[in-house]
Amino acid sequence: MGAQDRGTSNRLLLQLAEADWALLAPHLERVSFAVWDDIARAGERIASVCFLNDGIAGILDALEGDRRYAVALVGAEGFIGWPLLLGDDRSPYDVTMRAEHGEALRLPAAALLSALEVSAGLRSVLLRFVQTLMLQMGRTIVSSLAHPIERRMARWILLYHDRVREDDICMTHEEFRLMLGVRRSSVTDALHRLEEEQAIRAFRGRVVVRDRGKLMQLAGDTYGHAEQEYRRLLGTR
Repeated sequence: MGAQDRGTSNRLLLQLAEADWALLAPHLERVSFAVWDDIARAGERIASVCFLNDGIAGILDALEGDRRYAVALVGAEGFIGWPLLLGDDRSPYDVTMRAEHGEALRLPAAALLSALEVSAGLRSVLLRFVQTLMLQMGRTIVSSLAHPIERRMARWILLYHDRVREDDICMTHEEFRLMLGVRRSSVTDALHRLEEEQAIRAFRGRVVVRDRGKLMQLAGDTYGHAEQEYRRLLGTR
C-alpha cells in the first residue's frame, strides 16, 4: 500500500515508512471536531493523540482569571499529544478546534508508546514535528515582545491561511484577542490597517485573504522560520 492509499491527508502519517505506518494503522480511529471542541485539557492525562486531517487546533495557555492566549496552531502538518514523546503523560495546554470543523485520526496513547519502543524511525519523524512546533511557539513569544499589532496579526492570519481550505477564514474579534492579547478596539484598528494595504478584507467574524504576498511582506520575519524548518526536517510542504 502506497502513502497515497492511507486514507489520510495528515502529512506526518503520509511521511512514515510502510513498517511504521503498519504499527499505527490498526489502532487509528477517525473522529470529527466542531469549532470550540476540546481536543486536550491542561493538566489532564493524555489518553490519545490526534493526527489532524483538516482543521486548526489552537494551543492555548491560561493565566489566572481564566484568561487564555494562543501560543501556536497545529493542522494537517502535525499531531496533538506530543508531550508523550517528551516523557509527560499530561497536557500542559488546552487545545481546541478553531475557525472551522476538523477531522482527525485518533490513536490510543498506549498504542503510540508501544510503537515508539519498536521503531526509532517513527520517533524521529514525530520529534522533528515537535521541534518545528517549539520554533513556532518561540516566534510567538518573540513577536509578542518585539512587533506591532498589525505585524503580529498578519502572522496569525498566515498561520490560519496555511491550515484552512480557502481564503475566507472565520476569525472573530475573540479569536484575535486570544492571539494578540489586546482590546477589541486595537483589533479593529489593526484590521483596518491591513485592509488599507489591500492584504485582506475584514467582515463581521470573517477575514478574506486578498493578497498573501502582501500579508507575508507585512508579517516580515515573524512568519516563515518554523515553516522553512518543517520543510527541511520533514522534506515536505
